Amino acid sequence: MPTTTIAGRDVAVDDEGFMTQYDQWDEDMGKALAAAIGVDMTDEHWKVVRFLREDFKAQGETPTIRRVSTAGGVDTKQLFVLFPKKPAKKMAYIAGLPKPHGCV
Repeated sequence: MPTTTIAGRDVAVDDEGFMTQYDQWDEDMGKALAAAIGVDMTDEHWKVVRFLREDFKAQGETPTIRRVSTAGGVDTKQLFVLFPKKPAKKMAYIAGLPKPHGCV
C-alpha cells in the first residue's frame, strides 16, 4: 500500500490518493486535504465531513451523496455548491475516507 505525506505526517493511501487508515485522519489533516483540492472549509463543510466520518464508522462504508442528503440533512444542490464538480469524491477525500462505491 502506498504512503504519502499530508500535514507533515506519513499516511497510507490507495492508488488514487484516498486515505486507507481511518484513525490516521484528524481535522488538521482534513484542512490540508481540502486546501490541496482548492476547497475553503466553512462550518457547513465541516458539518458534512463530520457526518461522513460518523456514518462511515457506523456503517462501514463511505456514504453516497444521497445518504448525505437524506441522513445528513444537506440538500444535494448544496453539496454541489460546497464541493463543486465531484462532491462525493471531494467529500470522501477531505474526510480521509475511501472513495465511495459508484464513483468513477
